[in-house]
Amino acid sequence: MAVIGLLYTSCQPEKKEKPDIKIGTKKKETSAFDVGKKIFNGKGKCYTCHKIDKKSIGPGVEEIMKIYKEQDADLIAFLKEEAKPIVDPETYAVMKTNFAIIKTFSEEELKALEVYMTEIGNNKTE
Repeated sequence: MAVIGLLYTSCQPEKKEKPDIKIGTKKKETSAFDVGKKIFNGKGKCYTCHKIDKKSIGPGVEEIMKIYKEQDADLIAFLKEEAKPIVDPETYAVMKTNFAIIKTFSEEELKALEVYMTEIGNNKTE
């Protein structure tokens, strides 16, 4: 009887693991840089006062990020109005009107905006 059981189990086809097949499309992941760019050029309306490489109404992003890097300052703290302006305090009064928009940003959106500004600022400041 033991021989029959052994023959039965050894003659069974090997069970293979079923592949993990998912039907449908996977939602495309978006990088922090892309989210930050979308905020800068979209709901944040940052582009209206800040150009990349030159001053317009406010300082250019390259200048902002250069100064924040040199002073090891916290951009997010400034955007949350927890730190004083360090780049162009004279235009701070103009920017204050935008803080109503910025206050609606999540922590992740603020970090994404910082990533975007850091990366575009570093492209020409280093």
